[in-house]
Amino acid sequence: MTLRAVIADDEPLALDLIEALMAEVAGVEIVARAGSGEEAVKAVAVHAPDLLLLDVEMPGCGGLQAAFELGGANRPEIVFVTAHDRFAVDAFDLNAADYLLKPVRLHRLRQAVEKVRRRRQAPTGSPAVSEPFLWAPTREGRARVAEASIRWIEAEKDHALLHTPARSYMVRTTMGELARALRDPDLVRVHRSAIVRLGAVASVKRRRKAISLVLDDGRIVPVGPSYAAETLRRLSLAAV
Repeated sequence: MTLRAVIADDEPLALDLIEALMAEVAGVEIVARAGSGEEAVKAVAVHAPDLLLLDVEMPGCGGLQAAFELGGANRPEIVFVTAHDRFAVDAFDLNAADYLLKPVRLHRLRQAVEKVRRRRQAPTGSPAVSEPFLWAPTREGRARVAEASIRWIEAEKDHALLHTPARSYMVRTTMGELARALRDPDLVRVHRSAIVRLGAVASVKRRRKAISLVLDDGRIVPVGPSYAAETLRRLSLAAV
């Protein structure tokens, strides 16, 4: 299945970079480029793409507003591409397929495209169409935390801390229960006290027999000895 894509960013260089990366992703055809949210909405109306890669901050109609205006049964899958992580909650509230931080890495773009492909191929109304999420308590009540927004999870006594680009949430559960409940295959348990999104791993550190994962925000997460082999195997599948 070839995905027809529109890419939107107000910076021509950013559009050129995304187009160059997309050329390395199999089964994707760019049908239009847009320099603003308004142009993106018009391009979607004209070309009816499967995928819209959309910058968040653009003059006039920004990416979030454009995505809101594109609501409806025929809306393409939207992947937001931005230099900032503070819009992640709003993006997933708009049912974004993924949220990529600039500079975009090729293997993250490939993961986002594959997620879009799965969503497009899933029968309407099937469980695969519904994005998995967790409920987390807040001062105002409870918040729905999309699994796709979670970067990593750490154990905190009898709770788990869910770290997203926007904020962290504390949920009363064990890591074992949480690992069994998670549906996103990119979230992998790497330690008895940690679960990590493979797409957030920037590098792997080795010191003697110890292994640590360096996330793209600089966070270092140790890998437990009993999880090392499986973690490295999964990372090799996620690598470029």
